[in-house]
Amino acid sequence: MPRLEELEYLEADDPLPYSNPRPHRKPRWQIPRIPRQIPRLPRQIPEILRPRLTFKYVLSSIVIFYILWCWIRGMPLLSSPLPNYSGPYNVGTVDIEAPCDKRKIADNVLKSTGEPAFELQTVLFSVFYPAVKGAKSDLPKHLWVSKPIGLIAEGYARFAHINSWVTNNVFTTALWSLAGSTTIPANVDVPLLGASNSHTGKRAEGTASSDGPFPLIVFSHGMASSRTSYTQYCGELASRGYVVAAIEHRDGSAPGSVIMLPDGTEKNFFHINEDQLDPTPDEPEIKRIQLAFRQAEIEETVRVLREINAGKGAEVFKSNPRKEGKDLAQWKGRLDFDQVIVSGHSYGATGALQALKDAPSHRRPFKGGIILDPGKQSGPLNDDINVPTLVIHSDSWSKSVSVFFGRPHFEVVKALVEKVNKAGKAAWFLTSVGTSHPSVTDAPLIEPTLLSWTTGATIDVREGVLQYVKVSEEFMQYMKTGEKKGILKEKVTHPEYDQDGRSEERKKKMPKEIEKYWQIHVTPADVN
Repeated sequence: MPRLEELEYLEADDPLPYSNPRPHRKPRWQIPRIPRQIPRLPRQIPEILRPRLTFKYVLSSIVIFYILWCWIRGMPLLSSPLPNYSGPYNVGTVDIEAPCDKRKIADNVLKSTGEPAFELQTVLFSVFYPAVKGAKSDLPKHLWVSKPIGLIAEGYARFAHINSWVTNNVFTTALWSLAGSTTIPANVDVPLLGASNSHTGKRAEGTASSDGPFPLIVFSHGMASSRTSYTQYCGELASRGYVVAAIEHRDGSAPGSVIMLPDGTEKNFFHINEDQLDPTPDEPEIKRIQLAFRQAEIEETVRVLREINAGKGAEVFKSNPRKEGKDLAQWKGRLDFDQVIVSGHSYGATGALQALKDAPSHRRPFKGGIILDPGKQSGPLNDDINVPTLVIHSDSWSKSVSVFFGRPHFEVVKALVEKVNKAGKAAWFLTSVGTSHPSVTDAPLIEPTLLSWTTGATIDVREGVLQYVKVSEEFMQYMKTGEKKGILKEKVTHPEYDQDGRSEERKKKMPKEIEKYWQIHVTPADVN
């Protein structure tokens, strides 16, 4: 039976009360409204937000703020932007892809498609040059990692022999995180310093000291690299008054590249391993083929630059599927083909040495070479050289003892430079102290902590590049005037790596910057 106070909640038409009476529901208008209370935050949140100077709290705050900063700035995580160039001139850049007479360098085909693996169809290179001061570009700056980024990432996965859908996506994510939105500081497709204005025909302002033609450097990249891997070295030289053409090699040594053909079609080209080829070459054979392909690309780059210098820049621009170079018509006579140098790093250094064979000639008009860390696994080094040559080793390249065709690599390079001197041409062999093999590339500038830790480099990453640039410029000035300046006028300091042969008196007289950053192993005979 319900209690008396419960009866008022029973409906009037209910039968006799029962033990579990149904409560009466009042109309909503009779129910008093209780104001809603804002839910309280969990007790832990104020505690988390309360500043505390503990290591864990400070580290977490730094990480969160860093991620937000990168997101706001559109920068990839864990990387630094490439610095602006330090020379007196502004720097411009133009990507040029020019058609070539189709030719096969070797008969090998790709097993996956049956297509020729070493057929030259176009040549692609980036030109870095001194630009008109204050010139504005209508085009965005070039990305350091060319698009599509997935193609480059897949190329690195192929290089590591772990190519699959999963690893390709992992590599793509990692590559974007490290450098995906990094841009090259040079302004795209702006007028060459001293060039006539393409619209008015008048000389650009502020270029009175730039009437002479610019010395020219053709640069070859290393294994698993590309034309954009050395933009600081190339751009710094351009900011000092040199034109540098950095080639993108399609010999299978780069991670990946998009070939833009004259008919408007595009073709993705990846890194090639020997087992992907039919017939399958051994390692010495594929190196021989790749070096021959690189030499053909070097020669084609020279051909295109000759056409630009001869006044055919408009035709080069018209045939360029990259749609850059609108002012190339104003480059007539602005490239100094009496001062053409070939340069390269690692595999590219081996290729540059090969290009010096029988130089200077019409197809390879090189009057000298700048050779950076000539390869240890890229085939024999050509020592048939009859032009001035500068060879620079990174510290890690000289320090690491490697057997190279039956002899220590350092000994082979030293003998090569001595042979050039004996032939009556000036040659130098130096070691850049504190550097590692990648120090001349852009990578340590983008990832300074990571690269210094993994490679063992001790030099400041920016200083490392600038030291390479400084001695390269001194060599270029020697090529023009015959005068030895800076490190080039010094005598040998270390006949062998890390074996100081100087007297105490000479140590005191040695310029501190040279002593700090360089070891000198071989110099021309007239200063020994």
